[in-house]
Amino acid sequence: MTHLAWPEIRSRIAAGEDEHTELKLWAGFPKKVADAICALANTDGGLIVLGVDDDGKIVGVGDEPDEVQEKLTDLLQSGLTAPVRASLGRHSEDGLWVHWIDVRRYRGPEPLRRGQRILVRRGRSSVEPSAFELQELFNTFGFILTAEQLIPGSSPEDLDPRIVRRFFERQRLDIVEEPQPEWLNDLENRGLIGIEGGEPRLTLYGLLCFGREPQKFRPTMNAWIDMAAYGGTDRASEVLLHGEARGRIDEQVERALGWFKALGNKETYADDQRRIDRPLVPQRALREALVNAVVHRDYAITGSKILLEVFSDRVDVTSAGELPNHMRVETALAGGHPRTRNELLAHFMTVMGWMELRGRGLPIVRTRCGSSTAPSRGSSTASTAASSA
Repeated sequence: MTHLAWPEIRSRIAAGEDEHTELKLWAGFPKKVADAICALANTDGGLIVLGVDDDGKIVGVGDEPDEVQEKLTDLLQSGLTAPVRASLGRHSEDGLWVHWIDVRRYRGPEPLRRGQRILVRRGRSSVEPSAFELQELFNTFGFILTAEQLIPGSSPEDLDPRIVRRFFERQRLDIVEEPQPEWLNDLENRGLIGIEGGEPRLTLYGLLCFGREPQKFRPTMNAWIDMAAYGGTDRASEVLLHGEARGRIDEQVERALGWFKALGNKETYADDQRRIDRPLVPQRALREALVNAVVHRDYAITGSKILLEVFSDRVDVTSAGELPNHMRVETALAGGHPRTRNELLAHFMTVMGWMELRGRGLPIVRTRCGSSTAPSRGSSTASTAASSA
């Protein structure tokens, strides 16, 4: 790590504050200094100079220099949710001590927080990110927490209270007997809403699981299942039937299963005499594949729908994103170490009776359809051979 020398610090002071430079008085320690460290580390790193006012005038830090350095070291080690890499320096100018912190960009698994707050650098200020900025920040860190992102323009009025009540009742939660928690506080505590700029907004979880019209907002306009039946073995074949399964994630699965069932059965004959009607693929296998798709989809990838495609020799279910949380294909197929990308969505589908959270989904698909079933490494895809039904 390169340590900045005083001439460069003096030059940065003269240039004034910008997106990579913060000038601060010692009187703001530790809160304002910690905020600046958090914001710079979460963005591109930068320099914090202490003992200088906003106009670049050196007023000095009055505390004993060694004690100041110790306090700064402690702040970097334990003042935020994880230690921050930075180099410290100090210089006496006309008897006035100036200290500086050269903050490196944080490279941990998720953004740094000071208390409960995530901060980023915007221009010359340390601020909380907007909902869009926060999602981009999580994506940058590779820590996907999309279920908690806030949906711009949404409000609690976009929730369907019947579904909320049904969800609570299925968990045997008392929503009648007094005293009851204040409604908005209860929704926030349960992750259905969050507060942005003083206004309640639905989370992605709240919208996809309890929303009246989940696809009416820009971040979720493609969060549905697109269905097509082809006359041949690839997408160049004639499209025989097309459908769309929109709504909440449980409605999407139910509607997709209904569309598939309407395609009819495959006729086979025993001893060339007795006709046997069988589904194109086992209904249980398709259900598991669709539930897996809506729950484990990477909702940070926009502009991509879940695909249910019926070909003459197979049925493909494709969901955006890799297998969640570094899971290997072999592990997923074996049902070992069940992991989920979107825990809140998985909890909803479990409570509503659509899944078990035991890692049995893909093993059930594989068993019902035979060994031809396998997820792709490039996207969450399950392919089930129609001939194996």
